[in-house]
Amino acid sequence: MSTNTMRRATTGVIGLAVAGTLTLTGCKNGNEEVAPAQSSAPAAQPSTPEGYGSAQPSAGASAATGGSTGGGSAPAGGTAKAGQTFKIGEAAQFPFKSGSTTGEIALTVTAVEQGQASDLDALKLGDKVKGMVPYFVRYTVKNVGSTDLSFSSVGHIKGTLSDGSEAQEVSVIGNYEKCPHESLPKGFTNGKTQTGCAIALAPSAQTKVAGAMYWGDPFGLAQGKALYWK
Repeated sequence: MSTNTMRRATTGVIGLAVAGTLTLTGCKNGNEEVAPAQSSAPAAQPSTPEGYGSAQPSAGASAATGGSTGGGSAPAGGTAKAGQTFKIGEAAQFPFKSGSTTGEIALTVTAVEQGQASDLDALKLGDKVKGMVPYFVRYTVKNVGSTDLSFSSVGHIKGTLSDGSEAQEVSVIGNYEKCPHESLPKGFTNGKTQTGCAIALAPSAQTKVAGAMYWGDPFGLAQGKALYWK
């Protein structure tokens, strides 16, 4: 996504599917630079009144479990492989592309924290998340190359349930203090690090979000590829 489209505070559409994404508007301060999660074939999102959205189905894919652990993080100068599994707290290094910009990042899922159902109240999702429990997937992004990745959005991070399947995702367009997901800041190059967060939903209190996955470029669920943390 270009810099011009990310420098804004906007409203979003709630898209709901069995294993899809909820996109919605969070609280905004007018200064955030936030990009919505993108699919392999991104489509323009129509605007809706703040805090609300219409139900819209979106394609989802089940996450495959397994893959070689490879001792966790890739070796220095190495590249993480599709299907590789890391421990939470270990870094995966791989090529990263955002629009016409390409670079190299190290992505680390640092924690998967259980929240409260009331944490979703501010997002005005109502019955769409009734009975679901939110989990906050915390991560860090480090630019291990010299390419300036300013204003790029990493995204493409989802939670995984205890059985390895993909958790429902909530994608917030705007500023949501409990789980901020901001675009990379100006001057993001040469070892700079940024924290981020993704929201995943467990379908009930008896089911947990136990891990996370990254399915962006050069990995993709359409090709049955991803990186995993658990």
